[in-house]
Amino acid sequence: MISLFQKQFNRIAKIIAATLLAALFITFLLQIFSRYVLNSPFGWTLELCRILWVWIVFFCCAFLVREKDHVRFNLLYSGSSKKTKFVMKIVSCLAIIIIFGYALIPTLDYIDWMKMRKTSTVKFPITGQKIKLSYIFSIYGIFMISLIGYYIWKLKNIIQKGPEDSDQNQSKLRTIIKY
Repeated sequence: MISLFQKQFNRIAKIIAATLLAALFITFLLQIFSRYVLNSPFGWTLELCRILWVWIVFFCCAFLVREKDHVRFNLLYSGSSKKTKFVMKIVSCLAIIIIFGYALIPTLDYIDWMKMRKTSTVKFPITGQKIKLSYIFSIYGIFMISLIGYYIWKLKNIIQKGPEDSDQNQSKLRTIIKY
């Protein structure tokens, strides 16, 4: 059961993602207009499209994309016993937690170091100052923290409740593939 907080958080995350996508689309159209109609391309539109794309990818992966939406190669997992699946899930969760946890501090340190560099052409609309690259790449740190937190929560649930039985979903998929 999803709590009210989770529903609100998911709704806000979807609004932010939609806003980022709309900004990317408008910037892209502006880039096309300036290049082909005005015959004088704006330099900042290309850089802003890249910035927005980085934010869209990592923001959505951190907060909106569900694990079941990812492509999986689970032939070995599907053919395993329940006990082996349980061990595989624990090992995979631990591997993600350990690897991303090990890389977290150096990544945050690098993001902090990027505050010395700024964008080439994109500026804050209100202040007119160029944007520090640490602001742009901070979404990757947020993504890493979100991923580590999710897999800690998932590991806790696997240990407490056991592995969820996904064999029913696999049989539905096999039925769809046959027809």
